Order: sequence, then C-alpha cells, then structure tokens
Amino acid sequence: MGATQGRRPPVMADVAKEAGVSHQTVSRVLNEHPNVRSETRARVMEAIDKLGYRRNLVARALVTKHSRTLGVVSFDTTLYGPASTVYGIEQAARGAGYFVSIVSLKSIDKIGVSDALDYLADQGVDGIVVVAPQRSAAQALGELPFGVPTVAVEGGEAGDVSVVCVDQVRGGRMATEHLLSLGHETVWHIRGPSDWLEAEGRVAGWRAALEQAGRQAPEPLAGDWSPRSGYEAGRSLASMKDVTAVFVANDQMALGVLRAFTEQGVRVPDQVSVVGFDDIPESEFFSPPLTTIRQDFGAVGRHSIEVLLRQIEGQGSHERERLVVPPSLVSRASTARR
Repeated sequence: MGATQGRRPPVMADVAKEAGVSHQTVSRVLNEHPNVRSETRARVMEAIDKLGYRRNLVARALVTKHSRTLGVVSFDTTLYGPASTVYGIEQAARGAGYFVSIVSLKSIDKIGVSDALDYLADQGVDGIVVVAPQRSAAQALGELPFGVPTVAVEGGEAGDVSVVCVDQVRGGRMATEHLLSLGHETVWHIRGPSDWLEAEGRVAGWRAALEQAGRQAPEPLAGDWSPRSGYEAGRSLASMKDVTAVFVANDQMALGVLRAFTEQGVRVPDQVSVVGFDDIPESEFFSPPLTTIRQDFGAVGRHSIEVLLRQIEGQGSHERERLVVPPSLVSRASTARR
C-alpha cells in the first residue's frame, strides 16, 4: 500500500475485510440491526476499534432517519444558571449517545428565536431543547418548526411544549421560611430582572411565605443578577436600621451585598442574615460562607433529555409533560438566630 493510501482514513470496506464479513454486515452492525449474531457484532466492533473507523453520520442519518444530534437554544450563557443548564443538558445527551449542536443568542426576540430554530431544523436534529428563562423566550416557542420534538427548560407554561423546570417558587419559600425560623420579624428581598421567569417565581415564593406567617412584605429591591446591582442594593439596606434578614435572588448579587455590608460596618450574620440562590461553586468560600438555595442542574439536564427522547422514540403520550425539579437549602454561616 502506498504512502498516500496509508494515510487515508479507514472506510467501511476496510472494516469488512478486517472482520472477515460482508460490507452489508458492517452496515447492519453500525445501524443496530437486530438480525446480527452477537459474536459477529463483537468481531465488527473490534475491527472498528482497531482501525479507528469513524462512521459517516450523514449517511447513517439517511438510512435510520435519525441524526443522533440534538439542538440546544440558549440565552446569555455568561450567567451561572443558563450556563450550568446547558452543561447539564449536554452531559445527559452524550450519556444517551447523542451529539449536541448549540445556538447561543445574545438577545431574545421572536426573529432571533425563529432563526435559531430554523437553523437547527435545517441541520436535521432529532429534537430541540430551548433554555427559556425569560418571558420573551417562552412566548417565542410558538414559532417552533412543525414536527420537531421540543422541550423547554424553565419556559413557564410555554404553550403546547413540554417543560422541565426547577421549582423556583418553592426555592423562594424555603429561603424565606429559613430566615423566619431563625426569629426574624420579616425578610427583605433583592429580586432579579422583571422579565425573568425565575425571578418572578422566587418573588412569589418569598411573598407567599411572608403572607402565610402573617408578616408584612417590604418592597423588593431591583437587581440584574450582577454583583454590582447587589452591592448597590446592599448599600441601601445597610442604611436601614430595621433590616435583619435578606433573601437575595442569586449568589452573585449576594456577593455584592456582603461587600456592601462589610464596607458599611454591618456584621453578617450577627446583625443581618443573608440567603442567596443557586449555590454557585464559590458561595461556600464567600466571607462568611453563604447560605443558599441549590438548583440541581444535572437533574434538569437528565429530565430534559428523557422527555425529549420519549418524544423522538414515540414512547410518550402526545400530551405535554411538565417535570419539576425540587430545590434544596444549603445552610452555611451567613445566617443565624436574630
């Protein structure tokens, strides 16, 4: 064999020759045909590994009608929540034997979402997961390509689309109830942006817990998920003498709050207790370590792929599914009895 031939990638005929079987038998093994003896299948797979053969996914898709690729549409993956959600989806997809094609949009509008969905549909993906934490993204799901299995993460009600989400309302309640259980008369709240469904859910949980306890809900302070917005809100709270407990809608804003309190001489948790949301990896190393609400992004990813595969394989019902992942409280040193 010449030098040029020696460098070419192996093809199916090479695998057939190495395994001592026909070209058709190799094709049946690659396409998971049931009528292949186990010892023959093992011999073909051994030849594939030995030669380093890589199957032609495009050709395989034409035969099986499946590309083994899933599409993911996400927004603002610089934030911990969306980034962690996409990572969880990607890991779950690979565990199920699928590749992932990701489209990340900087802005959320009907045209951008529609273009992203059309792009993925043109690629022949078997299904699409849309990470839709903002109301505008959830509303844009009405533009889905017809016939493409789709799951929305967060996404509110999302029309006729199946949804997998974390129970944000429950998370807000847990944070507030934890602070009330420590003897605080009420709990102040620094909320996320008003167009984020997650922020809405956390506000709703905070308010419901206070109402159930018969406590007055102070006017929430606005934030934009950034440490700077938490810092500005923290400076305002530090000037109020009646503030003893604060629930912050994410850990990054809570970091800004802790910085503001330190600068203003407010001791945490001796004078004010602080609870965050997300349990980012750095939260246990804040000063003091942050009590927070943990979201299980791995479970969100697994459930999203499970729901999507049920649609792809036709095993689920035609009705939309809604799976809710429970949050959990992680108690650390930023909270104490009043």
